[in-house]
Amino acid sequence: MIIQKFGGVAMQDEVMRLNCIDHIKKGLHEFDKVVVVVSAIGRYGDPYSTDSLLQLTDAFSSSTAASDLVASCGELIAAAVLSAELARAGVTNTILHGVNAGIWTAGNFGDGTIRQIDTTSILESLELTRCVIIPGFQGIDEGGHVMTLGRGGSDLTAIALAGALHASHVEFFKDVPGVMTHDPREVENCHKLDVLKMDEFLVLLDCDRPIIQKRAALHAIKTATPLYIRGIASLESGTWILP
Repeated sequence: MIIQKFGGVAMQDEVMRLNCIDHIKKGLHEFDKVVVVVSAIGRYGDPYSTDSLLQLTDAFSSSTAASDLVASCGELIAAAVLSAELARAGVTNTILHGVNAGIWTAGNFGDGTIRQIDTTSILESLELTRCVIIPGFQGIDEGGHVMTLGRGGSDLTAIALAGALHASHVEFFKDVPGVMTHDPREVENCHKLDVLKMDEFLVLLDCDRPIIQKRAALHAIKTATPLYIRGIASLESGTWILP
């Protein structure tokens, strides 16, 4: 089994989602089962992006169960859209969310932590279909409320699922071909790194725009989960992050 995580850029339109479908098909060719974790569609300004939905929560005085419920909708929409497009492409799949996803959270609304993952429903679904889609960025607290996991929380969802399901690794699909020596938006002559140790990778996450959530990377260290960061629009090799 592998976990594949598709971010907002990968999900932003139908053309980009065709790349997602190609990668999922390739994953199903190489592995028995694929669990797909999705972020909300697009980036700030796109109608269903997390940042756009968070603007709707400005009416709330603070992070509450209601504001998290609104913020979580982007991933639900993304999961439903990708599921339908996968089915149209001949890939049988199912969506698990809320209690059925088994991701139980604790802490504060807007910045929750994953307390436990009950994999029962996921494993049962994987007996019926080889591809399961799970909305990232969210779980359920002990009161049954939706709780989000902070900025970049879908990364944490993917890595936590990999540990709970004993997956081979997590593949992150980005708008860059892997981890670069410098930020390609700022430096022209930079190149992709093939392999990094996890402690080397952590240093690169102390910036304004980390390639994945640092809390997620720390969880990968805890569970010794290899990460593979690669470009969404390419089948070429990316960067391995190894324990």
